[in-house]
Amino acid sequence: MTLQRRGPVLEVQARPAFPVNEGALCRKGWTAAGLRGHRERLTTPLVRDPATSELRAAGWDEALDLVAERVRALQDESGADAVAVFGGGGLTNEKAYLLGKLARVALGTSQVDYNGRWCMSSAATAGNRAFGIDRGLPFPLADVERADVVVLVGSNLAETMPPAARHLDRLRERGGRVIVVDPRRTPTAERADLHLQPVPGTDLPVALGLLHLLVAAGAVDDAYVAARTTGWEEVRGAVIGWWPERVERVSGVPVAELTELARLVGRAERVMVLTARGAEQHSQGTATVLAWIDVALALGMVGKDGAGYGCLTGQGNGQGGREHGQKADQLPGYRMIDDPAARAHVADVWGVDPDSLPGAGRSAYELLDALGTPGGPRALLVHGSNPAVSAPRATHVTQRLAALDLLVVADIVLSETAALADVVLPVTEWAEETGTMTNLEGRVVLRERAVAPPEGVRSDLEVYAGLAARLGCTAAFPTDPEAAFEELRRASAGGRADYAGITYDRIRAEDGVFWPCPAEDHPGTPRLFAESFATADGRARFVAVDHVGAAEQPDDDYPLHLTTGRVLGQYQSGAQTRRVRDLPDTGPFVELHPMLAARVGARDGEPVVVTTRRGELKAPARVVGTIRPDTVFVPFHWVGANRLTNDALDPSSRMPEFKVCAAQVRA
Repeated sequence: MTLQRRGPVLEVQARPAFPVNEGALCRKGWTAAGLRGHRERLTTPLVRDPATSELRAAGWDEALDLVAERVRALQDESGADAVAVFGGGGLTNEKAYLLGKLARVALGTSQVDYNGRWCMSSAATAGNRAFGIDRGLPFPLADVERADVVVLVGSNLAETMPPAARHLDRLRERGGRVIVVDPRRTPTAERADLHLQPVPGTDLPVALGLLHLLVAAGAVDDAYVAARTTGWEEVRGAVIGWWPERVERVSGVPVAELTELARLVGRAERVMVLTARGAEQHSQGTATVLAWIDVALALGMVGKDGAGYGCLTGQGNGQGGREHGQKADQLPGYRMIDDPAARAHVADVWGVDPDSLPGAGRSAYELLDALGTPGGPRALLVHGSNPAVSAPRATHVTQRLAALDLLVVADIVLSETAALADVVLPVTEWAEETGTMTNLEGRVVLRERAVAPPEGVRSDLEVYAGLAARLGCTAAFPTDPEAAFEELRRASAGGRADYAGITYDRIRAEDGVFWPCPAEDHPGTPRLFAESFATADGRARFVAVDHVGAAEQPDDDYPLHLTTGRVLGQYQSGAQTRRVRDLPDTGPFVELHPMLAARVGARDGEPVVVTTRRGELKAPARVVGTIRPDTVFVPFHWVGANRLTNDALDPSSRMPEFKVCAAQVRA
């Protein structure tokens, strides 16, 4: 994608030579310039007037002075962890890196996490456990075309990443097969050769049953398993009890369909398994991903050309956003914060004492849940997120935000979270700033500034530097993105996500550089695992898991499964896309099967009410034959959907269970 000025208009143009998307964008990409000059664009800081409780315009010095003064007072009274930081998976690498540094050096707080905890954390946890490293795709996206069979688990690629769906089409054109596992018959499932519709929250037993059949059919690659893995015997023992009839009873997937799935993947030379949020946003999300990784390992596919396992990343910088220190337990380079060597390395780059760095803090939802409680944070700085809409059990989270002594939000529009804030800081949008992003392949790309920001708007880097200086911090906080990236390179050197050999000039010359890239003469690493895994012995780890089920099961009061997801025309909490005139904003809706609609007296287009133990949503019904009769679907881009969702957490990744809870629906 390139940008061109046409008078006062900013125009998005295709760049066909770019290797990832070949110039293709979804409609959100083509209309991404729609916020430029928008009447709701923030161009001056806002401060809440204590006399009127209304937000009023303020100067930058007044706003930053106020934030620093109140932060110091709260920390003097309640300790460093009285102040928390909440980041976003859409921040550039430079911003994510310096936001983590701001938290741990200038604020000295352990209370920092980000909304990516709600997107890829279960797959990241599983990848680290199985392979010793987390990179969404350990191969270029175009490798999808070279597989014989691709299994998409919980992914609606055609609507969430439309340019990537062309790889599925090309795969099928050359005779390959696409298999989709999803409770809804989505546009992606319409492209599939086989579509399995499990009960929400049962992708795990489907994987266990598949592996059971592969063992029975003798389809396991015994030579690969012996040479390149550990833990297989425990996994084989764990799947013995998952015979197809049991899987059908638990998941609703017919024995014939599971058997056909096993036949297709068991006979294929190159199989690729790709998971997404539908499989991962569960209280057993990590276990579910591990089970599908076990399938890929048992078939001998991981590290094989045109095959393997990958996670389809959900946010603009979902990969890079979790690599450089805005996550509660991590330091830059994907180092763990409780590792003394990691602390020493990063502290040396930052010019501070390793002992001054705080330890691990609360995960994203746990952090929000603790706001304003005894012993919890009393202030929160939000950058690049809208948790009042995007958090599970959102009504409760909004109450916690309201209980704070200080809420500071940096954003480009007055999002639902910013509307609650004591201080709102107007920051640059994507076309007005330079910075790097790391895509789902682990390819670091450069997004260069196209236009100057409106008068009165500052970059997040300038906000960090301004706050750090006012807090008396002497550590460097570069406001130039390239200078920030140079520091990031040094901080990441030797880590799992090693960017040491990546420079802006290299990215420009090579259309992106893959990490790990430990030196400037290193070519980068587009494909991982061909020879070994990033574990101590170089072997992948099979992990035995079992199905427990969703934290909340249907009962007499709430007899249905509620699941949530995206639609083509909107993105995330909708704070930006709902303000772009050229994108369809039809509002939320409730998708339900004709059998269910008839039972409750609902009619297409007329209002229905969905209720869970946490709240209710009223929206028009969409009566469709493409969803399970025991399930309702609500998109999460508008206020309301996440008032319903469950805040049960995965014990390993701390991912909330967005994708399933018990519900009722009435006309």
